[in-house]
Amino acid sequence: MRFVVTGEWTQNRLLRLIILWFLIYSAGLWLTNTLLFLNQMGLRYESVVAFYRGSETQYLLPRSYKVLLEISHFHLLAMGIFILTLSHLVLFVPLTPRVKYWLIHLTFLSAISDEAAGWLTRFVHPLFAYYKIGAFVLLQTTMAVLIIAVLLAVRLKARSAYTEDV
Repeated sequence: MRFVVTGEWTQNRLLRLIILWFLIYSAGLWLTNTLLFLNQMGLRYESVVAFYRGSETQYLLPRSYKVLLEISHFHLLAMGIFILTLSHLVLFVPLTPRVKYWLIHLTFLSAISDEAAGWLTRFVHPLFAYYKIGAFVLLQTTMAVLIIAVLLAVRLKARSAYTEDV
């Protein structure tokens, strides 16, 4: 991280290469996350409800407590580390501190909301399916913005914009 903080990343081709490869993997995660969601549920209220609460007409069983627990266990760790890494790189991108603040908050909040919304849809009320759809769309949007912002900063050899001011 010293290279990023000091601005040496603009001269260090290997560091930029590592970050570019990370962004390629990040884009792959973003794409597969989108495709999985659309394949399993789609962006329709009824399909999200059927996915979590089951559907007799579609022969779908409700998601069990254990299945949701296993998925959450993995997602909370993996998404937390992924968003932490991506958000950390965004600190050095030449965006205003306020933009960075909101992007980071919205990304973490939407990831937690996306995870919680499945539980809420299954065990509290089907109307939380709308929350699930909104959280997913916000998560994908903010992750795309973070990925693109870091990519542009690396490709354009932007100066380090690290600041603690908000």
